[in-house]
Amino acid sequence: MATKESYERGELEKAASGLPASTLEALSRVLRAAGADPLRAALLTRGLNALAHSTEGVGERSLSGAASAPSDYLALLRMLEFPEVLEELSAEDPLADARLRGLEAKVRLLEDEGGTLSADEAAASLRISREAVNQRRRSGKLLALSTGRRGYRYPVWQFGEEGVLPGFEVTLKELSVHGQWGRAAFFLGGNELLDGLRPLDLLRRGRPEDLEAVTRAARARGEQVAV
Repeated sequence: MATKESYERGELEKAASGLPASTLEALSRVLRAAGADPLRAALLTRGLNALAHSTEGVGERSLSGAASAPSDYLALLRMLEFPEVLEELSAEDPLADARLRGLEAKVRLLEDEGGTLSADEAAASLRISREAVNQRRRSGKLLALSTGRRGYRYPVWQFGEEGVLPGFEVTLKELSVHGQWGRAAFFLGGNELLDGLRPLDLLRRGRPEDLEAVTRAARARGEQVAV
């Protein structure tokens, strides 16, 4: 008589037959990770259940859009944006839509204007040591976005042809009251005090009057947060 374990193994093998090699490789990676510890297994189990449920009843166009995302993380984010999934998320968490918009904003900040560099890549770009890069980050002279265990990522756009973009450090100093993501958003977003222009674009023009306008806008942003 077949045991429950052997039955489930047989069902798993039956389900896996005919799957693409890439899917089998992903499943194998999940199984190895789940075997590492019970807590990781519990989280992966819930995540897999959510992923399976989120694709039920979703049209081919939506599935194609998510599957064609340039990275696995973006594919996951697009799945969470399915109307069917958003409806369920909103029912469970009224702030779900706002949380997703926050995630999307962070993804854009990491990808805009050429993406980001690792500490080693930033050091090579500036022709200084990695420790010097870390010191500049700690002293507020370089902008770095924390990505958890992957460490800090340095937006490419803060660098010019000969080091840090002129005027960037001065402007960054005026934004010291902001978190790292807020500082990045300031440089990349249109500013009403600059006639809707982005501070980054004005700094790139390299004119003294533009730097003065940008630092004034940065100072005003800091005062708004401090109030």
